Amino acid sequence: MGGVRRFFDTCMESRKPKASSPIFAEQQRLELCRQHGQFSLAYSTAVQPDLLYHGDAHGYLAFAEKMGYVFVLGDPVAAAGEGPAYLRRFLTDIAEPCFVQIGAETAFELSKLGFRINRLGVETHLTLADSMFAGTRNQSIRYSERWLTQRGYQLLECTEPAATGGIAEAISEEWRRQRIVSRREMRFLNRPFQPVPGPDMRRFILRDPDGGVVALLDFDPIYGQGEVVGYTTAFKRKRSGTTPHAEIALTKFAADRFLEEGKARVSLGLSPLAGICASGFAESAGWRFLFRRAFQSKRVNEGIFNLQGQAAFKRRFHGQETPSYIAFRSASPLRMLALLRLLKTLPSSGFLSMIFGMRR
Repeated sequence: MGGVRRFFDTCMESRKPKASSPIFAEQQRLELCRQHGQFSLAYSTAVQPDLLYHGDAHGYLAFAEKMGYVFVLGDPVAAAGEGPAYLRRFLTDIAEPCFVQIGAETAFELSKLGFRINRLGVETHLTLADSMFAGTRNQSIRYSERWLTQRGYQLLECTEPAATGGIAEAISEEWRRQRIVSRREMRFLNRPFQPVPGPDMRRFILRDPDGGVVALLDFDPIYGQGEVVGYTTAFKRKRSGTTPHAEIALTKFAADRFLEEGKARVSLGLSPLAGICASGFAESAGWRFLFRRAFQSKRVNEGIFNLQGQAAFKRRFHGQETPSYIAFRSASPLRMLALLRLLKTLPSSGFLSMIFGMRR
């Protein structure tokens, strides 16, 4: 089966021209990200392995190719007002790319260029303030932190993550074995777990009463004019049997530390296919229907990816939900299959089952 799939991929990839992809050193991308990386995926576009790049010394777009299709990750990393120019230059090389997890400004520019814009999900943002976890509605969040500390758990920032890389890797491997799909680690919208965090990342850990590390939460930086102005959740890992309070309390603990440092915001990341409704742009009604149906599907949530559980967790924090978009000129089933395979959410054989076999 794998040989047939590889042959199919080779045939598909030979039918479209390769995108222009000048080589950028990671340090150069990180410097551009520090100056212009004000959206939550910016850091990941700079450091994720296996991405391609299009741009120059002042900005870039990150993208990947699968089955002959091109998928752009996030918004342009460029100075304010320069994003449209990078989009247009990219489109002179590639006429039919798909843009994934973009913000409203990029969606608006692409809509003017004839792209259809569908909602892909919502991203949850927390504006850091003294009152962000106050009130009755946040009582359960405060309770999770209190429950842990009263039972001898320790919430703390890992100040020497390199020394605990082996422990982090073991926790991650154990966590993956608990997942619905454990053979593959998602890519593109996510990147592979790093036992040792990259530059400017932050790691917070939970120690059990015996002193063992049982959970960790890593954050990517969000930049503004050369400085870190906030963070976005990157990796969440925990050992089998660890209390559900761990992730909630670690998120609160980290947000409290960021507030003390004067940071402005925290992004909890994308809830894929949550809050799907009309985008306000020209869009595909068919894919809007299928996205909504996938989010509601018992088969998808129990057999492929727990979309509802991820959205429910983030909504516990009562943050601001901002739409995230996907843009395309033609959303054919083959293009969507290519995207799902790029994300490593399911094998090719699962595509028709997901589209036509979804049920509540």
